[in-house]
Amino acid sequence: MLSENELQRYHRQILLPDWDRPGQEKLKRARVAVVGAGGLGSAVLTYLTLAGVGYLRIIDPDRVEPTNLNRQMLHAETDLGRQKVDSAKDKLAALNPRIQIETFAEAINEKNVLELIADCLIVDALDNLPARLVLNRAALRLNRPLFHGAVYGWEGRATTIYPGRTPCLACLYEAGLPGEIPVVGIAPGIIGCIQAAEVIKHILGTGELLTNRMLIFDGRTMTFREITLKPNPLCKECGI
Repeated sequence: MLSENELQRYHRQILLPDWDRPGQEKLKRARVAVVGAGGLGSAVLTYLTLAGVGYLRIIDPDRVEPTNLNRQMLHAETDLGRQKVDSAKDKLAALNPRIQIETFAEAINEKNVLELIADCLIVDALDNLPARLVLNRAALRLNRPLFHGAVYGWEGRATTIYPGRTPCLACLYEAGLPGEIPVVGIAPGIIGCIQAAEVIKHILGTGELLTNRMLIFDGRTMTFREITLKPNPLCKECGI
């Protein structure tokens, strides 16, 4: 049940006919694991917190560094050296003290990933392909959707993966990018917001998700384009 305070806080979104009080109650009951508390994770976590998702699990092994601060809005100069999960939790709790936040300062791997994301929806807010593929395999094994986002420079992309119904990440990516990845701060902000929107739509059961489609943003031209995705019949991970 929603308290009177929650009804007031979420009033403007509850006005939507496909949201309403039942939708807000679904959000309150939802559990979401966001893997990565950097640029993408900052945006995803912020808007899931503001929307009233009842439980958030933040997973990230890193500490806040000066090079993070051009894009990772949950961290400030006063947080330098802190665990990102702790810095993020403090900011999110201040934004919405009515949600539960659990943190794990760990890097995901084949041994711990299933335990870390158990009983949660899964958001891929990572910055490297090997870890993404670990998360992809876990999502396939759990038969759970994976909300993917990635950025490079001024550009970003997002898709929503449903095991057995869409290509998996291994179908889409064969090799990671070498070296340090350049990032303009607005790119993860925009893509992270799109990922958050996909999670919210999935929980509410409304709208059209980015399944079998990749939405690509180009900040230089301020354009969006969409490409159709097809499974790789030779994929060793999903084999659909």
